[in-house]
This record gives sequence, C-alpha cells and structure tokens, in this order.
Amino acid sequence: MPKDAALRLEAYLPYRLSVASNRASRWVARSYETRFGLSIWQWRVIAVLGGADKLTAQDVATATAMDKVTVSRAVRGLLESGHVDRKKHDRDGRSALLELTPSGRSVYTEIAPDAIRQEAELLDGFSRTEIDQLMQLLAKLERRADDLADD
Repeated sequence: MPKDAALRLEAYLPYRLSVASNRASRWVARSYETRFGLSIWQWRVIAVLGGADKLTAQDVATATAMDKVTVSRAVRGLLESGHVDRKKHDRDGRSALLELTPSGRSVYTEIAPDAIRQEAELLDGFSRTEIDQLMQLLAKLERRADDLADD
C-alpha cells in the first residue's frame, strides 16, 4: 500500500466530525446530567419533543439521527422518570405518540436557554459569516450522507 494511501484519523472527516460532536456533547451534557440526571440521548428526546406537539418514536429517531434502540432506551427512562407520556396513536394502532409531561416540559423550559447560551459560548470567536457557512456546510454534508445511505 502506498504511504499516502494510509488512513490518517486526524485527517479523516467522519472521525473528525465524531470527535468534535462527542466533545461538544459531553461539555453541554454536564449541565443536564448533574441537574436532572438525564443522558445525552434522553435530553435529545426531550429537546425534540419540546419543539413539537406529539411524535412517534420513529419521528424522534428520524429527527435526531439516533437509532431505534437508543431512542427506545431513552424513552423508557423518560417514561419511568415521568418526563414523557405515551398515548395510543389515533390513526395508527401500531405506534404510540410521545409527548412531554408537565415535568418534562419544565425540564425543557429550564435547559433550553442554557443550551442556547452554551452554543453561543462554543461558537464564540467565530464570525457570523463563519457560523452561517458552517451551518450550510453541515446541512450539505448531512444531505450527501443521506443520499449515499439511500443508494
């Protein structure tokens, strides 16, 4: 194998994205893990439900790009803690609708401003143009990954 064909993790985009995501997520997670005992996955479910009325577990998986097993575990924990309620789906008997309980809504309302503040702190030092460009590039990368996954 030619030397330049070797995989160098520090230059491998999927690895770099994963490392950046993990570091940012762990930093943000400290606030809600300590205060509310939530995992990263549980917070993502709460965050998605906080911006919606009612969603199926499949809707949550799609919105968060989490696999079904991870969503199921997160939802189970949130049902047990009383942050999420599950109701029968009126139009589809095979699925249930998830929604935040008053307790879950309270957690969302308390954490969301912190999450926004932490995002601003993370992006401190980036110009508005750089932030816009980053968001556009990430969206383009996500679309491309979806296209490749569909092939």
